[in-house]
Amino acid sequence: MLYSFVNIIGLTIGVTSCILISLYIESELSYDRFHKNADRIVRITMEYSNGGTIGKYAQTGTRVGPQLKRTFPAVADFVRTFKFPRVIAYRSKVFNEKKFLYADSSLFNVFSFVLTRGNPSHVLNAPNQLVITESMAKKYFGNEDPIGKTLLIANSDNYIVTGIVQDAPGNSQIQFDFIASFTSLDVSKTEEWWTANDITYLLLNRSDQIPQLKEQVTNYMKTSGVRREARVEGNDYLTYHLEPLVKVHLYSSLDGFEPNGNITYIYILAAIAALIVFIACVNYTNLATAQSTGRSGEIGLRKVLGASRRELFVQLLGESVLLTFIALLLALVASIQLLPLFNHLTDKSLPASVLFYPLPLFSLFISGLVISILAGFYPAFVLSGAKLAGILKSGFSFSISGGKLRKSLIVMQFVISVFLIISTIIILQQLSFIQHKNLGFDKDHIVVLPVDYQMHRDYDEIKKTIRLNPHVIDVAGANQNPTFVQWGDGIHVDKGAEQKNLPIYCIPADLDFVKTLGMQIIAGTDFSPADMHLMDTVDNYRHYRYTFILNESALKAIGWKPQEAIGRTIEKDFPGNIKAVVKDFHFSSLHQPIGPLMIFLDTQYISQLFVKISGNDLTGTLNYLQKVWKERVPHRPFEFHFLDDDYNALYKVENRTSQIFGFFSTTAILLACLGLFALSAFTTIQRTKEIGIRKVLGASVFSVASLLSIDFLKLVVIASVIAFPLAWTAMHKWLQDFAYRIDISWLVFISAGLAAVLIALITVSLQAIKAANANPVKNLRSE
Repeated sequence: MLYSFVNIIGLTIGVTSCILISLYIESELSYDRFHKNADRIVRITMEYSNGGTIGKYAQTGTRVGPQLKRTFPAVADFVRTFKFPRVIAYRSKVFNEKKFLYADSSLFNVFSFVLTRGNPSHVLNAPNQLVITESMAKKYFGNEDPIGKTLLIANSDNYIVTGIVQDAPGNSQIQFDFIASFTSLDVSKTEEWWTANDITYLLLNRSDQIPQLKEQVTNYMKTSGVRREARVEGNDYLTYHLEPLVKVHLYSSLDGFEPNGNITYIYILAAIAALIVFIACVNYTNLATAQSTGRSGEIGLRKVLGASRRELFVQLLGESVLLTFIALLLALVASIQLLPLFNHLTDKSLPASVLFYPLPLFSLFISGLVISILAGFYPAFVLSGAKLAGILKSGFSFSISGGKLRKSLIVMQFVISVFLIISTIIILQQLSFIQHKNLGFDKDHIVVLPVDYQMHRDYDEIKKTIRLNPHVIDVAGANQNPTFVQWGDGIHVDKGAEQKNLPIYCIPADLDFVKTLGMQIIAGTDFSPADMHLMDTVDNYRHYRYTFILNESALKAIGWKPQEAIGRTIEKDFPGNIKAVVKDFHFSSLHQPIGPLMIFLDTQYISQLFVKISGNDLTGTLNYLQKVWKERVPHRPFEFHFLDDDYNALYKVENRTSQIFGFFSTTAILLACLGLFALSAFTTIQRTKEIGIRKVLGASVFSVASLLSIDFLKLVVIASVIAFPLAWTAMHKWLQDFAYRIDISWLVFISAGLAAVLIALITVSLQAIKAANANPVKNLRSE
């Protein structure tokens, strides 16, 4: 009864894990495949080299899509998308909407988002037109008809609702609540190669044109006319790559609007699912084999009564099928119950109903048959083939080769377990390294508040009022969040005989930004009020001048040393002086190396306010900010978040993966322990008479328990030695995805090996001590 219970529990755990992992993998692999034209859509990414500095972006300039369509017949259409949070008001309802997307009118021609109201060709073909999702229609308009209604955007522009679209599926890279016409943006009026803020997609006439078009685009960007137009000189280059839409989510290293997944994690999870089921099957085999010694009478009697080997084989395999399908049923119930927890763990919204679709049910049935055969074939083959004379004389006995097979299976189980332990530890160490790395700026105790254009009129007064709170250390504003800068721009550098055009990331900011964020100035001085007066807008901007602060990487790309750069003039739309140089800081994920960046003084672009607080009275400080907000910013709701949350969001995939690894590593270890329990139980039964003789001859409980345990500990040590190089290879490859990463320590492997030995020792000792304490007279009575 115990063996059957352990078998069912082991198989249930294994199949449940496999079902949950399969749901997750299916969701990840299905990204963007619901589009009718999915195989003909590509995302364009940008790559450049300037002075030896190589930059790669998912964003492109406004010129790329239109120019490639004009140039190459293979391009049927294009769509540019730009995501930007907006405050939306309708009557008394005011919300800050983060999923606000601008897109070309071709969006519904390229993609298969379903319009329930409106004409796909006309809903986005003019400025200030807006398509809203069904959930937003209900949120803002209730039972009213939204078509033709007007929404106030950013307290400045009225947009007319021209269409209603179904909510974007969860497996879509492009997520939105609102889609506004791209012509509503000023940037739509000009075409630029370098101002890279848009995610651009192409629709091709045929999917087989993708490889040829890739080569054509590369060659086109090398032509003298394009290089001259893009102001690319010497050994520098500007080019574009085409990524098939269905591969972007899992295969691209460049995040778009949302962090991508990773195909490596999918392979690992698929392997874990297969290995967990394999461990469960091994457990069944070993437990069934161990149990067989107690069935010698039953098998012998059946043979005496004329049962053939085939009949016994079918009976024993049938028992395996019965137990497996009981486990499958329990696994299905367990999966439904665990799905909400698993959804929270994976940040998914997987419905339980998908398990009852015909294909999943059929797959589960076929899997049950395969597992039944894998788990039950060997015991059924051995038991049905036992000789009658041998059974009646001394019961079952198993060959040395059979013992080697069972031990080999245990070794494989613990190879998997130790591999997962090491992998989980290294992933957690890398995540800890990310969370505690000195980024070059302060991210702790900084509250981030949104800023819109209406607030600009009262901007200085809002800052002054916020500073009155004794727990507020400083306040600054900027357009870009320093944890993830996306503003791509270009600067022109005149070096006399040499002219340079450098693509660069930009942060428009106010006077106090560098100080508030704790960035380190290594040359020059911070912005001052005098710099504000240089931005003279009279006489049609004739005397307008910027003030710039560059990072170390930007100077390396230009070819200047920090002190040499101070006071030099560079140009970004307007000329300006370099006021200071800041030490390089991480303004994107640690997957990417630090690139050229420029902070320039310009308050008209401020969209976020950074409030540095002491943290001594967090609740009181936040209440104060809310009070100021209600008094000074009554036109929009009070919303805030912390800067370190923005930083942690960059590693959502890694955090999610570490949690999944930890969960299923624990599962694999638990199942491996069940397998070890099975083999120790089997060995103990096989050596019952030997143990009895040793006890009669005076052996102590400790010596007998040690005798039984040492062989199993050897297996675990062998498994650890095999697992170490496999884990090192896999984790070394995984860490290569990070430009900044930990060094793998040998202590991780020693710790994992010791943990496996300790777990095994506890598991085996329970059975060994029980056997050592048994009455030797009872064990020897049959001799």
